[in-house]
Amino acid sequence: MIRPLFLVLAVFVASCGPQPRIEMVPDETQVTATRTVFVATNRAFEDQSYSAGRESELDYTRFEVAIPPVREVGEISWAEYRYDPETDFGVVRADRYGSAGAFRSQIRRELQARPVADREVVVFIHGYYNNFASGLFRVAQMAHDYDTAGVVAHFSWPSAGNPLGYVFDRESATFSRDALEVFLRDLSAAGAERILLIGHSVGASLAMETLRQIRISGNDAVLDDLSGVVLISPDIDIEVFQTQARALEPLPQPFVIMTSRQDRALRLSAGITGRQNRLGSIGTPEDVAEFEITLIDLSAFEGGAGDWANHATFATSPSLIRLLGGFPTFGAAQEESAIGLVPGTVLTIQNATQILLSPVLQ
Repeated sequence: MIRPLFLVLAVFVASCGPQPRIEMVPDETQVTATRTVFVATNRAFEDQSYSAGRESELDYTRFEVAIPPVREVGEISWAEYRYDPETDFGVVRADRYGSAGAFRSQIRRELQARPVADREVVVFIHGYYNNFASGLFRVAQMAHDYDTAGVVAHFSWPSAGNPLGYVFDRESATFSRDALEVFLRDLSAAGAERILLIGHSVGASLAMETLRQIRISGNDAVLDDLSGVVLISPDIDIEVFQTQARALEPLPQPFVIMTSRQDRALRLSAGITGRQNRLGSIGTPEDVAEFEITLIDLSAFEGGAGDWANHATFATSPSLIRLLGGFPTFGAAQEESAIGLVPGTVLTIQNATQILLSPVLQ
């Protein structure tokens, strides 16, 4: 087993290019589209940038991200040498808040400026192998491509941003549970009565651990503000998820898990951990049938640009993005959003529902 796993890891590392960096857009540049992303991070701020260092306190920022006009849906590109506004993601403006209070006040203003129907905060938690810039750009790309109407927020935990940093990343995610809880309570205190929580990969594990922690604390009113939970390609052992979900019950609704049997990154994770059953590659609902959840199987879709592992298909597949149309709808009534919108086979076992999505033929 060791030799094949080493070969797979070697191929994975060889296929990983350099991570992006924050590139400020020159003042004279014409920008055609931007997305505002509010960020809370427990990364260390070093040499005027956020690193993989761990901090116990949160840092709060607001970024206006430029979305380039020449790109495929689902694609992210960045400047390797010189910034090109036609093809590269960049930052038009960055504001760092001096306190949590100032951040909460800004979130409150953003919510109050929107129609009541759009007063939702969509919180995205990145996964393994993300530096600060890659997580920020991914959130901006998803918000733009899915045309998100609510306030877009990002929790950036200190991933190493290194393909060989898997163990470090898992420990950093565990380290970040308290920080994510503080962030969710900040949003609730700012008046966010609808918070859609989206966790990807190891970030999904961090989301579950934090929600479980909040429930066990007894001070769990913030859970009532959740308009839904979406776990995308969750890198979680199925038995671990069962214990997390039982402690969290009743689960926030709707509770959606996006899976794929074609996820190569989760196969690698299974080899590293020695556990074949990862929640994000679950085939049938039997193992989670006791819970009121919706499994959305994306196995029929291929990842888009840069996603050779099919680990971020929800964010990178142009056909899937066009099919789903808008992930904030997962915060609406489950029957209307998760089941009624999309073509595919629907299976129900006990409390769990599985939807095997089918591409729409053009």
